[in-house]
Amino acid sequence: MLRITLAQLNPTVGDIEGNVQRMEAAARQAAQERADLVVFPELSLCGYYPGDMLDEPAFLARIDAGLAALRTASAALPSLHWVVGAPTRTQGPGKRLHNALLVLQAGEVRLHYAKQLLPTYNIFDERRHFEPGPDVAKVLRIAGAQVGFLICEDGWNDAQADYAHNPLLRMADAAPDVVVSINASPSHIGKREQRHQVFGGAARRHGLPIVYVNQVGGQDQIVYDGASFAAEPAGGVVFEARRFAEDICTLQLSADGRFSLGDGTAPAPVPQQGLPTMEFYRQQIVLGLADYARRCGFTQAVVGSSGGIDSALTLALAAQALGPENVVGITMPSRFSSSGSVDDSVQLCRNLGVALHTHPIAELVAGYARQFEASFAQPLAGLPLENLQARIRGTTLMEYSNAFGHLLLTTGNKSEISVGYCTLYGDTNGGLGLIGDLYKTEVFALARHVNAQAGRELIPQAIIDKEPSAELAPGQRDVDSLPPYPVLDEILKLLIEGEGLAQDEHAAARAFVQRLEQDEAGRALVQRVRLLVARSEYKRRQAPPILRVRAKAFGNGRQMPIAAVYR
Repeated sequence: MLRITLAQLNPTVGDIEGNVQRMEAAARQAAQERADLVVFPELSLCGYYPGDMLDEPAFLARIDAGLAALRTASAALPSLHWVVGAPTRTQGPGKRLHNALLVLQAGEVRLHYAKQLLPTYNIFDERRHFEPGPDVAKVLRIAGAQVGFLICEDGWNDAQADYAHNPLLRMADAAPDVVVSINASPSHIGKREQRHQVFGGAARRHGLPIVYVNQVGGQDQIVYDGASFAAEPAGGVVFEARRFAEDICTLQLSADGRFSLGDGTAPAPVPQQGLPTMEFYRQQIVLGLADYARRCGFTQAVVGSSGGIDSALTLALAAQALGPENVVGITMPSRFSSSGSVDDSVQLCRNLGVALHTHPIAELVAGYARQFEASFAQPLAGLPLENLQARIRGTTLMEYSNAFGHLLLTTGNKSEISVGYCTLYGDTNGGLGLIGDLYKTEVFALARHVNAQAGRELIPQAIIDKEPSAELAPGQRDVDSLPPYPVLDEILKLLIEGEGLAQDEHAAARAFVQRLEQDEAGRALVQRVRLLVARSEYKRRQAPPILRVRAKAFGNGRQMPIAAVYR
């Protein structure tokens, strides 16, 4: 009977010493639960993904020291095998590092396995730093069982569609009793179900029990949801750890390849479908902000409260992540602001328990306009005057951030960021965007979900019902500049995410756009949106990072040139 502890941890990139401490604590718990091996996530020693920190000699020296500390700690628990993810040095030509899995036991390295398939697509760029490992299967006998080992991407090519060889097939040829896969698998909508399909299917095809250990937590734009699991050849996924939280749990594997909990009882049934979409968005964003703020040294956040849906949702999510006492809203009315927008901000912040400050900008705008005309002999009007208001608001928010130490949260959504309906150095100011990967229609849906979950009106219905407007000019409405959001969002989904969408979402977006393109006006609209997206790349390149919730998000997941010809 093999006992395996799944140590689903939340490592911090670069915090070698802190990560070692977390791993040692998990190992002590595993030993108390009489585990034979404790399994940590991919690159658990340094955190995923360290990027060009891997090029720094001092960083590599700290990794060496961390590995030495883990070996010493393993000597104190000699009966426990530690499955650790860490960069290790290579020999010979090519990149100088491997993305490696080490098995430590009694102070010694019992096994070294180097990741073979290095993803270089979407948000991944592992080939930049790592050399692929050799095409071999690594198996170690532990407590009478043959245990095979893989690292993340090595298990994703069982259909052999993306790479020339299949490490999982080579592993099956080695005939282990169980396969242990360590992972740093980013979360987006539908990813949990995709993992279950790929690894549950592999367990059935190859007749192999599989233990899949994932990391959890937010790191820059990326959030890892945990949701580690175990799959059996007959039953598929039979156990799942917690989502969006650390979890340390022990399973035992019987001689006939079946998993049970550490006390011998059967695991609870694993639902085929995960969280509803809006609840997934909420949990992912809340964890992403909480970890981003903590790791960057912030305890408080500030948001410009316009009385619109985007800032309202941002404030609500920030209050959940940091606590309402640690969130501040600032309303900055101009002469174009409606009284309703100010009143709605007051009601919103009262509902959330968030402090609200008022900082009128009408006199500042007038002063800028007077000086502009005096200096350049031309009145400030039209788009320059509209953008000036956004930039004064952005400057005011940055002043507050500098003065009081709050993290400024930007409030743009994916629809507006896509087509450049935002002002550089204005409403794009900030350290992090919470809703920048949500289309506008999803923003409304998530706002309704937040209210439903709370069982009361956190976000006032007046804000949800209000027609979207930047309120930078008299009577201004978003639809004066953009197609209606239900139309725009379907076009954008197809243009930006395409086949990266879920199958049903892709089919719906494609059918919608095909119907639009049946006449000349519709074709012109699609082309206009396409060009708006292309010409706004320079704005996105200068915008704050945004939390990723969908398969393809702006940032390093979508790399497009600025100076290019788009048709």
